[in-house]
Amino acid sequence: MKHPKIIAAFTAHQRPPLDAGPGANPPGVICLANEARFTETYFSEPLTGYAIGWRDLQNIQATLDFLFPAIQVGRRFEYKKADNAQAFYSESDDVRAIGADFKRVEFTGSSVNEKTLNKGLTIRVDLDDEIGDNYRELNTARLLQRILRNDLRRGVTAVSAAATNTAKTWDTTAGKDPDQDVRTDLLAGADVSGVRANRVLFGDTAWDKRGLAHRAQNSAGGFASAMLTPEATAGILGVDRVMVSRERFSSSASAKTQVVNNLVLEFYAEDALMKDDASHTKRFWTPCIGGETVRVYEQQISAKLVDITVEHYSNLVVTSTTGLRKLTIS
Repeated sequence: MKHPKIIAAFTAHQRPPLDAGPGANPPGVICLANEARFTETYFSEPLTGYAIGWRDLQNIQATLDFLFPAIQVGRRFEYKKADNAQAFYSESDDVRAIGADFKRVEFTGSSVNEKTLNKGLTIRVDLDDEIGDNYRELNTARLLQRILRNDLRRGVTAVSAAATNTAKTWDTTAGKDPDQDVRTDLLAGADVSGVRANRVLFGDTAWDKRGLAHRAQNSAGGFASAMLTPEATAGILGVDRVMVSRERFSSSASAKTQVVNNLVLEFYAEDALMKDDASHTKRFWTPCIGGETVRVYEQQISAKLVDITVEHYSNLVVTSTTGLRKLTIS
């Protein structure tokens, strides 16, 4: 069965060009299309609907949302960067004398101008290499997964670079207590920022070394701690949530590298925050032109080649570095 778009392309080629009126592209001449024309011509409503309903089986979206909770904004936006020290000022002279005014205080903060970035990827499909009618959905899913992985790597790099680092060794040496190391680091961060981190993200290697160090104690407590789930570990650490990142990316033709690896990231974040609420990390995003979170385009390049493009608007921002901590595990 011939592809319907191929038939349409050959049919259009056989028809004489229609007179589109003044300002139309000359027939037989390749012209550069502006963004609005591209959007209108190649937008795929079915694939966009598929992309919006698509669920990532590798859990990349969940890890990204955990590390950088999403907040909707316009393309250009402004958020307030509060002075952390001012939030914890305390006076001993707030008693008003007769005939005098109360002591006047001021809270100041700098405003930061930002914008969401237009991100996306395109894949070129040769129709002779595709089997079945669902190649559009399969390739859309591939692009979505790669876009998410790109953002996760970008976010982990940003947090890792901004966090205060402490090196720790979790191995079979007697007396190691990984959970206490994390608790001590959480307290150090709270002493700096005044707010205790409520989320901890372990890399796959860091989580594995945590279990190794606990088991090496050869005690009932060590064995029990090694078997704790991330949810149970959150209770031990005194935080809201603990997550283990097992995502990887291709670092060479034959090797995969962990995104978080041997790091333990400690930060404060909340779902459903406003853009000015206090947190260490935020993922600002803007709806596409039709109001969608992502948008998909399908462009027939030639009789056998089709381009599928996925785009979205977002910007991952470390909104505060005060009290942001990490452990590097060896």
